[in-house]
Amino acid sequence: MSSSCDRRGFLRLGAGASALALLSACSTFDFGDSSATGPGATAAPASGGAPTAGRSFGTGATKVALLLPLSGDAQLAAVGTSMANAAQLAVEYVSGNAKIGDHITMLLLDTGATAGGAAAQASAALAAGAKLILGPLRADQVAAAGGVASAAKVPLIGFSNNPAVAAPGVYLLNVLPDSEMSRSLAYAKSKGVAKAMAGIFASGESGDAQRAAFQQVASRLGAGIHGTYTFGSDGEMKTVIDQLAPILKARNIDSIVMPDRASAPALANAIQRVGVARSSLTLIGSADWDGDRAILSTGYLNGAIYPAVDDTGYKALAPEYSARFGGTPHPFATIAYTAAILANATPLVSAHYSAAALTTPGGFNGRDGVFRFLPDGRSQYALIIKQISGGTAVRVEGPKL
Repeated sequence: MSSSCDRRGFLRLGAGASALALLSACSTFDFGDSSATGPGATAAPASGGAPTAGRSFGTGATKVALLLPLSGDAQLAAVGTSMANAAQLAVEYVSGNAKIGDHITMLLLDTGATAGGAAAQASAALAAGAKLILGPLRADQVAAAGGVASAAKVPLIGFSNNPAVAAPGVYLLNVLPDSEMSRSLAYAKSKGVAKAMAGIFASGESGDAQRAAFQQVASRLGAGIHGTYTFGSDGEMKTVIDQLAPILKARNIDSIVMPDRASAPALANAIQRVGVARSSLTLIGSADWDGDRAILSTGYLNGAIYPAVDDTGYKALAPEYSARFGGTPHPFATIAYTAAILANATPLVSAHYSAAALTTPGGFNGRDGVFRFLPDGRSQYALIIKQISGGTAVRVEGPKL
């Protein structure tokens, strides 16, 4: 588990908004400002105390369940609490806006930190009459709850970013590795690189998903792959760089994809130590990099690029959250806010959350920007591109799918 409570670490473990308006089948369904933020932010306790499991928000006729960890692992519960608070804000906004219409009653259920807890609460949600399940948080919990929901033919929108747990009827509301790779490789290609790329990935589930996305996206874009490498220790990292050093010095590789946040500074320093000129190489990270102080302060990473979620919506949500609950919302709060507003959307409620309605090609515009669900349950997000410059990260291109 990520120790810094970053935007994405939890999700890989285990298997003021605007009025609603359906624009058209070819454009986005707009219900809010875009947003998010990077790693390092943590959920501050709400001044009013933790939300109570079994509590409901809203007064609409359609029942929706929100499954989140509110007990068990303290760090995970803090994230769940922040997300539950944000969902409550969203439902309260809907209830107070006559132009939108209060269509749902949202029931908050505590999954704890286990897959078994998630499956049990999915069953409880169905017994309570839920027509849509939002959550849970971790990938293993999404898989467990998704199995229960799918058996009952009730859609579930989970919050994991592990594409392995997506399936028809089990959708993932988060930035997936494919979205990150698509955005960053397309940008690199537009700048004349990505002709001969190497990918270096940390071993494990996250690295496996990133490596698969790298290979698939590069093939789709016609980008050249020199090779992919995996390491699980400092020694293995050194071996990888030693293997690559002659090729890098000969400038036969123009870019390296290195998405793992924790190892990025050490990997960059290892490349520098073998004498590879920084000007000859484009380094490409992931959304996990955003806001990481060690990455920003690593000299050899100056000029590196990475995809990120526009934080406009998070910045808009934070003051409202603080005024209502105290503290600072966790970055995941924007996901929960978006999910709650999405669940209340008139076209989706009217269509009984059908697959056709949820996978409309034009997608939706939420707190984290434009996104859409694919029929296989995966999502695609419009991401920005940032570049590290002088110890900070600057936006160099706006959001694109």
